[in-house]
Parts: sequence; structure tokens; C-alpha cells
Amino acid sequence: MTNDNVLLSLQSFPKAIVHIDADAFFASCEQSRDPKLKGKPVITGKERGIVSSMSYEAKRMGVTRAMRLSDVRKLCPDAVFLPSDYETYSILSKRLFAIVRRYTPDVEEYSIDECFADLTGLRRPLRMSYEEIAIKIKQDLDTELGFTFSVGLAPTKILAKLASKWMKPSGFTSIPGSLAQHFLAKTPVEKVWGIGPNTSAYLAKCGIVTALDFAAKDLEWIHSHLTKPHFEIWQELRGVSVYQVHTEEKTDYASMQKAKTFTPASNDETFVFSQLSKNIENVCIKMRRYNLASTEAVFFLKTQEFRHNGMEITFSHATAYPHEVIRAIKEPFKEIFNPKSMYRATGIVMMKLKENIIRQPDLFGETLAIMNAKKLYEAVDQINEKFGKHKIYLASSFAANHFSQHLGERGDVAERKGILFKGETKRKRLAIPMFLGEVG
Repeated sequence: MTNDNVLLSLQSFPKAIVHIDADAFFASCEQSRDPKLKGKPVITGKERGIVSSMSYEAKRMGVTRAMRLSDVRKLCPDAVFLPSDYETYSILSKRLFAIVRRYTPDVEEYSIDECFADLTGLRRPLRMSYEEIAIKIKQDLDTELGFTFSVGLAPTKILAKLASKWMKPSGFTSIPGSLAQHFLAKTPVEKVWGIGPNTSAYLAKCGIVTALDFAAKDLEWIHSHLTKPHFEIWQELRGVSVYQVHTEEKTDYASMQKAKTFTPASNDETFVFSQLSKNIENVCIKMRRYNLASTEAVFFLKTQEFRHNGMEITFSHATAYPHEVIRAIKEPFKEIFNPKSMYRATGIVMMKLKENIIRQPDLFGETLAIMNAKKLYEAVDQINEKFGKHKIYLASSFAANHFSQHLGERGDVAERKGILFKGETKRKRLAIPMFLGEVG
């Protein structure tokens, strides 16, 4: 089989897309913050009681995500358990993206610990090959952030993501279009980004085992057997760039959600409802930030046995205001709450989001009430923005705001939260992570 049979483009890099993925990001942030942790099996997620992230030292001991910490202790007695410090992770994430933007403005912040960047056309101005640019970005990230990154370079986003996973951790892999088939032949089709278990099971029934098998299918077969998203994946595997690097901030959402775990588990109805109320306030803050409103929602309660009980509700009008959501949820909450069960988490998913616009005046005063609510929450948002989140909150969220989210051992707070710089408060912080090691 020749390259012509599989790849539509024989150019090495008709486009040059790089995918950058931080290795064990949360745990690596902790090891960078405190050099004494380097080389040790570090686990974050102490406040949740399950593994949120683990260092590669812990991975080699068999630790996996979402494993109970009690099971981790049996498997890895020397593990260091730390509460998650999302503030520091977020700061280091911003630094990650800022370093990449030194080389190109076309950066897509795909998640807190990974991004895509378009290097196309930068060889001449930077006086480096695409491989040299990607390697230089990796070197800067490794050196300045104090932990490693895996980097992949390819003509398309899907091939670049495949490349970044090829040599983890701390690897660099370049997949020119003309050599892509050699990598695809060694990649199981279920490992291709965007192909889920159901699709891979179907492809296996059709005799497609590797990514190369999939890329080698002709256009007619793809159209007759699969859907548009799979056609786009097929093109990307063949070296045709379909998925663009999106540099703008995400502003369109089909849904938004907030969920929170608390410990110890509780069967106190007022306390559990307060936790749900705080989640509702948080998700409404985010909706208002993007000027969105919701017409439907699903709320859920999670028991100590990890069982979910939930209910879907519909609002009389689109809303982004927590008091309206809570009013609609009160009775359904009572229906599903069981005082004999111990609950460990609550959550809310706001669905069918649309632009939050004021309707024409109506005969029953509903529009006026919505306008008044809009003005009220604009003032609340301004106060909370100035003085810190949840300075003003609903009475139904009182218990969640006045009691620790986690008690006992899980109540340990991140080191950074216990050390304030001059002028800082718990809610108003400088964007500087607290590093415990010596500088120099």
C-alpha cells in the first residue's frame, strides 16, 4: 500500500499543528511548588477521598484516577496525599499558555493542562524548522514551570494529539503527513481522539482494527457506514486539516453544571439542601457572566454508596437567577431526599441555554419581576466581584457557606491557602502560587 492510498497530502506539513499536554498536571504542580516532593508518589484529591491526580511515581505503583484513598494506602504506603490547590493549578495553567503564545498567537486552550497551537508559516520569521519550534516550546515549559510536558507535531489536530501521547511522559514526537501511516498502523482505532467505544466496536465488526485500517477506507464506504463527525476524523487521519485551532474564548454553551462533594456524608436535609443551593448560586453566576439563561435543569444528590438520585425540572421562563431555580427545586428535592440515606455530594445541570434577554412587557407583571431580578443580581455580582465571591448569598446557602466543606483529615487546606501575602484575603488573592523550595 502506498502513501497515495491513505494520505491525501504528501507534504510533510501543509499545516503545522502542535499539541501540548502537561504530564500529571495537578500532581506535577505540587512537586514543582515543593521540590521535596519530587520523586515521590504524590496524590491530589485528599478532600474528596478519591484520587484526582497522581504523579508518575504513583502511576507506576498501580494508582489510577478515582481510586479510593483507602485503597491507595494499601497499594502505595509511601504515598503523599494532598488537598487540591486549584488556585495554583489555574495560575500555572495561565503561565503555560502565555509561554506558548511567545511563539504564536494561535493558541487554543483546550483544557487546564493542554492546548493546541498553529505554527504554520512561522519557520521563516522564527528562523527554525517546525520541529525546532515545537522542541523550543517544550524546553521553555519544562524549565520555567518545573515539570515536564509531552508534545506532538503534525499536520492536523487529531494527528498532533496522537503524537503527544506517543512518548509520555516528557516526549516529543513529530508526525509528518508523509509518514503518518507508520504511526497509524501501530495505533488501535479505539485510541483515536473522537472515536468512542461504540464506534470502535462497530468498526471492529467491519474488520477495522487499527487507525490505518480506518484511514485506508475509501470515501464511499465512510459516507455509507458512518456519520459526519467520523468523516471529519477520517480526513484528519489522512492529513487533511478539518478542525481549526480556535483561539477565541468559549462563549457558547449547551449546558452548565456545578457539583460539589462534602465530608463527612450527611442526612441533614437542611445541610444537604444548602449545599445544593450554593451549587445553584455558582452555576447562575457563570450563566450571568456569559449572559445566558436556562429553561430546564437536572439536579442530583449522590449518596455515600455513590448512587445518584435526581430529577429534571422545567422553568416557566428562562432564568439565570438562583432564587427562581431554588423555588422550582424545593418540592422535587423533598420528593427524592431520603433521611435514611447519607449524602456526600449535590449537583445541578442547567440545560437548553440561550441568550438572556428581557421580553416585551406582559399583562401579569412577570417581565417587570424579571427586570427587577436582573438589576438586583447585577448589583450582587458587582459587590462580589469587588469584595470576593459569596460575600452576598441566599439564606438557603447559609450552612454551606459557614461550615467547612470537608471535616477531619479531608479538611486539610492547600498550603497556599494558609499563607497570605500582605493585603490578601481568603477571597482576594494575588495570582502568585506559593512555592516552598529555594529560588535560584
